[in-house]
Amino acid sequence: MKTFKTAVTGSLLLATALAFQAHAEDASCATVKLGDPGWSDIAVTNGIASLVLDGLGYKVQTQTLGVPIIFAGLQKGQVDVFLGNWMPAQQANHDKFVANGKVDKIAENLSGTEYTLAVPTYAYEAGVKTFADLEKHADKFGRKIYGIASGAPANESIKEIIAANEFGLKDWTLVESSEQAMLVQVGRAVRRDEFVAFLGWTPHPMNVQYDMKYLKGGEKYFGESGSVNTLARKGYAAQCPNVGKLLSNLKFTQEMENAIMDTVLSKQASNDQAVKDWLKANPEVIDSWLEGVTTRDGGDAVAAVKAKL
Repeated sequence: MKTFKTAVTGSLLLATALAFQAHAEDASCATVKLGDPGWSDIAVTNGIASLVLDGLGYKVQTQTLGVPIIFAGLQKGQVDVFLGNWMPAQQANHDKFVANGKVDKIAENLSGTEYTLAVPTYAYEAGVKTFADLEKHADKFGRKIYGIASGAPANESIKEIIAANEFGLKDWTLVESSEQAMLVQVGRAVRRDEFVAFLGWTPHPMNVQYDMKYLKGGEKYFGESGSVNTLARKGYAAQCPNVGKLLSNLKFTQEMENAIMDTVLSKQASNDQAVKDWLKANPEVIDSWLEGVTTRDGGDAVAAVKAKL
């Protein structure tokens, strides 16, 4: 009986401590401000975070901003959380804001990513397998590389390559546009069996939508393989420990993100619905995300979030 009472007392103390953790949060923690650069993969991870936070009793504000503005916003406290710190593509921003302590790294949320130049498989099989091969087939590419929105770190790397005449690309042009516009151009080229060089990455439904290959040789600029980090404004996890614990728990997989993004494209579902459908089919992942987390008012986090499904 004594052992039973001790166990019950311990459970009650743990529950009380978790409830205190939520109640101890600053009032400003009630709203979580997420940075979103407008990328499909970050729309998925922000969608997941938003659904979970909503279930826990928090309000979420998603702000669509360029990557440099997101980092500046984190430093100034205008953005709370950024789930899209792609490394090493964002190495310069990481060094400027994270390495020197102006912005906090909470966790690595995804590993094994690729983020570099890509071509359709038919161009790859025709001999375009490395960055150095691009100039050998320059006329077929129209000496153009299609990138994403202006200011994106990967675009800056491409500009640096061109400016330095790396791989003989000094006469090439970077075409900057939105992710969607870039992929429209890729789709048009693929339908015509034309050569096109573009910025590719995984996870992303482009890897399912197109038969494509990633080029080797650009590791100096894009790295061998990458990861994605969760960042927060300085001191955020201490100020908002319940949200901070959730953020440290949130881990994603490429299969998860690709499946959700593919549902959005192939079934023309909304991002929110695709996220909810995936979590309904894979509810066990919620348990690991919510370990040590409570609702904002100290309640059962798992029950509250699953009720939202």
